[in-house]
Amino acid sequence: MNAIKTAVLLAAITGLFVGIGFLVGGIGGMIVAFALAGVMNFFAYWSSDKLALRMAGAREVSMQEAPRLHSIIEEVSAQASMPKPKVYIVENATPNAFATGRNPKHAAVAVTTGIMNLLDERELRGVIGHELGHVKNRDILTSSIVATLAGAISMIAWMSLWFGGIGGRRSGYGALISLAAFLLAPIAAGLIQAGISRTREYSADRSGAEVTHDPEALASALEKLQRGVAQAPMEPTPMAESTAHLYIVHPFRGGGLVNLFSTHPPIEERVKRLRDMAYSR
Repeated sequence: MNAIKTAVLLAAITGLFVGIGFLVGGIGGMIVAFALAGVMNFFAYWSSDKLALRMAGAREVSMQEAPRLHSIIEEVSAQASMPKPKVYIVENATPNAFATGRNPKHAAVAVTTGIMNLLDERELRGVIGHELGHVKNRDILTSSIVATLAGAISMIAWMSLWFGGIGGRRSGYGALISLAAFLLAPIAAGLIQAGISRTREYSADRSGAEVTHDPEALASALEKLQRGVAQAPMEPTPMAESTAHLYIVHPFRGGGLVNLFSTHPPIEERVKRLRDMAYSR
């Protein structure tokens, strides 16, 4: 079901892209904008792991430095039939974790010092299972495709405002469509992008719970992380905001419109789904 939802949302954002592209220069303008965004995101995809780790302030740690963390990641990787990823720690009191890497052979898992201090081994194992689920499900590839389309939509919407509507008409119906595209297209793209990200979070929750055979551990971890972030939220700097979507829980204080565009589904719903899995076993 999550795969179907992702496919539908990908089709929706592709359709939005094609429609907005038609407002500016027809097919030719659409292809140019798509090509530019595609090239940028292609390089971002291939270097996404290094870029994300650098922006998060993560440092790689050895087995001697973090034996407990290494042992848990090695155990869960074996359960998932995946190569052991590189292990990183982020010196931050906010309890959180993320994974990155374009495939299982080029993966890295990063955890904050806050999560290491908050969770017990069973709960941390559930979190690692979730993160490896993202890698196994190729979610970095999915997010790169969505970022390409969302970026192209924003670019074309901007072009439609400054270069006119269909056929370059600046007055009447064409100008009105251009203004509507400029205002509404990026919002629609953001909502679809958030919807895809939320769907992938649910999928990673399920994958992690299946790998570790312990849905309750991840459910308990998510509840603790929600309380932990509320007590010690991450400072919303530009660097932190760039990597916020990667973390297992939203790292900032939320509320209002922030939740509408959040890439993370409600913790309560995630916990409910995990506990439903636990009870049905």
